[in-house]
Amino acid sequence: MKLFKTLLTLSAVAALSGCATAYSPVGNGILFTSVQGPVSVTDATAKSKTGTACASNVLGMVAAGDASLQAAKSNGGITKVSAVDHNSTTFLGLVGQFCTVVTGE
Repeated sequence: MKLFKTLLTLSAVAALSGCATAYSPVGNGILFTSVQGPVSVTDATAKSKTGTACASNVLGMVAAGDASLQAAKSNGGITKVSAVDHNSTTFLGLVGQFCTVVTGE
């Protein structure tokens, strides 16, 4: 019986730990992650508009969203890109979100 409980506990820990992650240049925290980082910069200097596009993950079982550059440009009404950044957030490995952030005109 003790072996069964141990195996059940280890299985639950393996199934629930770190399932929902998002890209992070510094790795994901066990409890919480919230990081931002650069992706690229262009010659365009105007940054009058911002567009964001996100994708989310729940329990590593359901992932949905469009975090593409094109979606972020469209959401911000941007035709000329100045910079592309990202931010990612995870909570207890249960929920994760990755966003592409575009600035430009």
